[in-house]
Amino acid sequence: MIARARSRLFAHLWLILGLIVVAFPIYYVFVASTHSLQTILRPPLPLLPGDQFLANYSEALFGGVGRIGGVGVGTLLLNSTIVALGIAIGKIIISLMSAYAIVFFRFPLRMVFFWIIFITLMLPVEVRILPTYKVMVDLNLIDTYAGLIVPLIASATATLLFRQFFMTIPNELLEAARIDGAGPWRFFKDILLPLSATNIAALFVILFIYGWTQYLWPLLMTNSNSMNTIVIALRKMISFADADTEWHLVMVTCILAIAPPILVVVLMQRWFVKGLVESEK
Repeated sequence: MIARARSRLFAHLWLILGLIVVAFPIYYVFVASTHSLQTILRPPLPLLPGDQFLANYSEALFGGVGRIGGVGVGTLLLNSTIVALGIAIGKIIISLMSAYAIVFFRFPLRMVFFWIIFITLMLPVEVRILPTYKVMVDLNLIDTYAGLIVPLIASATATLLFRQFFMTIPNELLEAARIDGAGPWRFFKDILLPLSATNIAALFVILFIYGWTQYLWPLLMTNSNSMNTIVIALRKMISFADADTEWHLVMVTCILAIAPPILVVVLMQRWFVKGLVESEK
């Protein structure tokens, strides 16, 4: 009993130490976001929050940041949210439909099409970025949400995961649905979607964070500061000279940039874990 208690205490101490290592930089950024620019430029920075919380956050959200054309962080958050939600929802819908077609429909070259989708795992955005960008320019989709979202909504990984799950659905369930008069769409909507809920939730968390943290594609697709995502704007806000950088607003933007992904993970943690570990449906 004593040895078990000691090992448990040792494990908890390591967990607490790891939490401190991970969380302290975030806390330090939050502290910096509550101080004035003058305080930040005069090290060392205090370890306790300052009295500029409301002023800094109000200025960043509603006042506009000079280095990105006076655009407020609220606009950047809206852009990032639309892009992340569009990418996550688009990937899930397309992957569900394609996996459903591959598993439950019999048509010529069905497996050929599946392997073509699978091979695209070796072709990330960086490989096909020039022809994709050319298509977006020809379609006049620069500085639009469609241009930011549409090229990124195809996902071979999600298609593969849904296919593997659909293959575990017993044939008897499909036959029973046919006997009850359920067509393909009703079978998909009333049976497959509810069974796939945990998988969809787990993928949504991963894909939302993927869309939120995109850098290269939004950098190419946006010329207007008002269409920047928060990740792109954060890089533009930082100058090579400390005196030219509004560090208090940069710190506020950092906190606001990491808040939505953390919120999504916290709110969907139960579904996320369940979708990854659940084996029986």
